[in-house]
Order: sequence, then structure tokens, then C-alpha cells
Amino acid sequence: MSQLKNKPTYFCALVIMTASQIIIKNSILLMNHNFSYEQLFAFVSKVFLKMGCIEQHVTLATEVLLSADIRGVDSHGVARLSGYVRLWEAKRINATPNIRVVHETPSTAAVDGDAGLGLVVAPFAMQVAIEKAQKVGTGWVSVKNSNHFGIAGYHAMMALPHNMIGIAMTNASALVAPTFSTERMLGTNPIGVAIPANNEPPFVADFATTTASNGKLEILQRKNEEAPLGWVQDVNGEATTNAAALKEGGAMLPLGGDREHGSHKGYALGSIVDIFSAVLSGASYGPWAPPFPAYVPIPQNMPGEGLGHFLGAMRVDAFRPAEEFTENMDNWIRRFRAAKPSAGHEKVLIPGDIEREMEAIRRKEGIPLFESVVEDLRGVGEKMGVTFDD
Repeated sequence: MSQLKNKPTYFCALVIMTASQIIIKNSILLMNHNFSYEQLFAFVSKVFLKMGCIEQHVTLATEVLLSADIRGVDSHGVARLSGYVRLWEAKRINATPNIRVVHETPSTAAVDGDAGLGLVVAPFAMQVAIEKAQKVGTGWVSVKNSNHFGIAGYHAMMALPHNMIGIAMTNASALVAPTFSTERMLGTNPIGVAIPANNEPPFVADFATTTASNGKLEILQRKNEEAPLGWVQDVNGEATTNAAALKEGGAMLPLGGDREHGSHKGYALGSIVDIFSAVLSGASYGPWAPPFPAYVPIPQNMPGEGLGHFLGAMRVDAFRPAEEFTENMDNWIRRFRAAKPSAGHEKVLIPGDIEREMEAIRRKEGIPLFESVVEDLRGVGEKMGVTFDD
């Protein structure tokens, strides 16, 4: 992949898949560098090692983090590495956690992440859910005392090799105002669901319960561009296109944007994730969720410990023969793909299509990074005594 270094590559925030290509749509983002997956894996691993993580956790955390970049979710990959380092420096991340089950029944468990990397804590919990599902049909695990866990899709997809349906969700830093509120009360609170098929690729949905992720706002800020209406509101609760509204006391908006477009439904979805992930587990919830930026003060009078996650695994054959189900999933997927597309679109997409196609491209051509991200990684390398070779 060395021949790809410093080669300009063009990607966009919104892509529409055709049978053989990605059509660039809306604004084009110029990314100045491409890096191979292996190159980034080696660098990130060294950083986690310098933090004091054990080798097993280093490999897992790196894999989870880079699963975002390789699937095209650039806001949750290596661009977040410096944030994890700062949390570790602030002693909010424990590099050698004693992750453990603190309560369980045959089908449920509560896990204490011991302030570990969410990139490690969440896979531990998902593995517990899978093992319980293997024994009794389903497994459900709540997690407290954790940190940012990367993309929800990675954890949900852990169930697929076991012919199980996987579910993953997490609460997050309070950046979102409920419908009719000016206060930040919820996080972007994503939901990931992975469902196996037979000959067709799996159905993989991974989405925030806000109109857009904070990472997309950060990308717009880097480009000095405005945000679409419905993404954010200002400090007074008025709709704005200012992509930097959060820095000025504003808030992100729930999925839907405003009441007329169903923001009360996005608010409800985000609330469900918050309750399942944090209230149920004993983590801090709502406006008390610990913020990802290390420089933001921890809220006072926190009602729980750390961030919370909720993970589930359901064995398909606990409901019907697995072969029948996956054959019907194939039929479901093919029928939806065959739906008549609207004007300007060649086909109807299935959740997971874009990310799967992006992974194929990026494994071949490399992972593009903004110059600002490259500079950030260089800074991390200098701080941690690790060379970032671009």
C-alpha cells in the first residue's frame, strides 16, 4: 500500500451504491492521504501498548476501532484515538481493567467494565450474551462503568458467525436536546442490529438516534461548511445551520429534527437506548453521562458509574429452524432490492450495503484520512513515543 501514500482520494458523507460503484453525491470531501489497514493497525496497536493495555486487549481494541474506518464510518475510527489517549491521561480510562460479571441469570448478566476501554468491554459483554444464547436461546447483557465503545455494528455483528441475531446499543455524552428542550439531555445513542441470511449478505443496521452524528458535524467544521437544517439548534432552541452550534451552547437534534418531522420519535428512541444501556445497568444516564472529551468537566452528582451499554444475542433456532429463517431472509432481501427505485436512484439499498462495499474498496485502495486527522495522529505518536509513518 506504500504507493498510495499522499495520493488524493475523494469520498463523501453521503454515498449511493450502484451495482458496481459508489456515486459521489452532495459535497465532496478531499482526503489527502491513504493508509493501508495494516499500517494503521500497527500504529494504533503501539499506542494502546504504550497506554499499558495487555496484548490481548490491544489487538481487540485496535480491531474494533479500525472496523469503523474500514467500513467508512470515519467519525468513529482513528480520528477518535487521541480522545482515548486524553481520557487515559485524565485517569478516566483504566488500561488494565478487571472486566467481570457482577450479576447473572441463565439468560441475563450485568457487567462491570472497571472503567476499561469500551472497545474491549463491549466485546466481552457480547461474548457473554452469545454464550448464554447458546445455552438457553437468548442472552442479554447490561454494562456499566465503561467508555466509548466504537461503532455499534461491530458488536452486533459478533453474533452472525453463530447464526444469531445481534443487538448493541450505548448511551453517550449528552449533546442532544429532547423535543421542545434547550438543554442537552441525551447522547447520539446508537443502535446496531445484525441479522444473518443464507446466500445474501447479512442485514446490518447501525445508526444514531439523532438526525446526524456528531462526527458529521466535525467534518463540516473541518470544511468550514454549514449544517443542513434539522441537525442542530442554537442556545435558544432555534433551528440553525451553524455546524459549530455545539461549541456555542447549542444542541444536536433527535432523529426527525423537529416535531413536525417526527423528532419526538427520535427522542423516544434515544431515551430507550439511554434507559436500557444506563438506567438498567447502573451507569450514569441522561445529562450525567460522562463526556468523551477529557477537557469537559465530569457532571456533578452522577447517579451511576461510567457509560453504559446493552447487548443481546438471539439464537435463530430458538424461534424457528435456522435454515428456514435464513432462506426467508434471502427472500426478504431480494424482494426489497427488487423494489422500484425512485427517480435518480438505480436501486433500493439494504442496511449494510454501503459499509460492505466501502470495506471492499478500502481494503484494496487504503483508508483515506483528512490532513487534520493525520496531524492529530502525528501528535499522538509524538506524545506516546510512537512513530506515525505516512
